[in-house]
Amino acid sequence: MKRKATSIWKGNGLEGKGHLSSPSGFFDNTPYTTKSRFENEDGKLGTNPEELLAAAHAGCFNMALSFQVANKGFDADELHTVATVTIDKEQGSDDFGIQEIHLKLKGKVKGMSKEDFEVVARVAKDNCPISKALKAVPISLDIEFEG
Repeated sequence: MKRKATSIWKGNGLEGKGHLSSPSGFFDNTPYTTKSRFENEDGKLGTNPEELLAAAHAGCFNMALSFQVANKGFDADELHTVATVTIDKEQGSDDFGIQEIHLKLKGKVKGMSKEDFEVVARVAKDNCPISKALKAVPISLDIEFEG
């Protein structure tokens, strides 16, 4: 299985602009710029690679967690995850890098214990394909649970 997306960029890094597209059509010619990446946090100017990475990580983690929950004999009523990707200048450099990803999970699984939920949540965090691809980045997890 392969998944892909396309980026087209025109101009220099500071003033140029680009568009992102995916074969699924979920995003089609979605704009992104340096301003949407580093200055604008409300999303009105377009998306940015870190926002897309956060969405991919939250989705991957929730799906992996739903499988872990099912392996324990339960169905997740709701898994709500916010992934926050922190990008900043690398220490001693002008280059930017992803410094951290924080997953904030609110889970509701009737009948499951909080302890079991926390165990499977940590397994999902460590083993979802996006987490595995990002092993070089610290990934933290906060868990709220309702059984």
